[in-house]
Amino acid sequence: MCGADRGNRARARTVASRAARVRKGSGLTAIGAVRTDVCAADGTVELTGVTDPAAVAPKDARELSKVFFDQLARLEEGTPEYQYARNTLIEMNMSLVRYAAGRFRSRGPEEMEDIVQVGMIGLIKAIDRFEISREVEFTSFAVPYIVGEIKRFFRDTSWAVHVPRRLQEARVQLARATEELRSRLGRTPTVKELAELMCLSEDEVVEARLASNGYNSASLDAAIGGSEDGESALQDFIGTEDAALELVEDFHALAPMIAELEERDRLLLHLRFVEELTQAQIGERLGVSQMHVSRLLSRTLKRLKEGLLATT
Repeated sequence: MCGADRGNRARARTVASRAARVRKGSGLTAIGAVRTDVCAADGTVELTGVTDPAAVAPKDARELSKVFFDQLARLEEGTPEYQYARNTLIEMNMSLVRYAAGRFRSRGPEEMEDIVQVGMIGLIKAIDRFEISREVEFTSFAVPYIVGEIKRFFRDTSWAVHVPRRLQEARVQLARATEELRSRLGRTPTVKELAELMCLSEDEVVEARLASNGYNSASLDAAIGGSEDGESALQDFIGTEDAALELVEDFHALAPMIAELEERDRLLLHLRFVEELTQAQIGERLGVSQMHVSRLLSRTLKRLKEGLLATT
């Protein structure tokens, strides 16, 4: 056995293959509500059960995602209930990965599988970093993350030396495992930690890392396939403006209001948005529960939002 998380890892590895079996038009017929008791400061959290998340139609997934993100905000990070809600969000939103990967379908089915797996890394990043209090549609938030990961994948365009297929596949799995552990631990994972998560030996993890060195760069003008608009070059898919830059003006406008906050609230904002700690990590730092951190953040952000709107 490879630890208690083996079931979750197996689910993550099969997300892409399950997406191919989506039953179009199934809508909400796959959904059934169940009640689960969760140890929380304010009682129980009612979880929505989804029989087959991958079979939920994209339109319904958009609405259901709001429900599950609300549940994530109220659940303790790392609990089985939290993992269930997170994994359900991943499977329900696989259509976003397929949408982003579809523009590269000319690269063939074998490479398409890798593109989808890389897009999954972007989807997981988006889910872990999304906050429902921002009142932004998750689809608008997630697609740039997914496309960004795919663009990063295309920066490594060809193998300089022959690398066994198993190591090529392990390289993609390694990237996904590294991102998951970095999000969970708040630091770069060790080889031992990666080996445990991937159910591989430490030597195999090192091999997978070395396999990444088998990539080399190609000309930015190199053609990588045709599209409806004609042949595309590698440079067409590289580089994107960070959407967060659009928030710079808002941050400047918020500065006077932040200065008027209590010291605890200012520290909370610093830990969350400057040090980019998770709510669970902030709770450990301040000695309070993750749920209490969530409530404090929501209250503080609401106050800042009201102040910002009042000045416009």
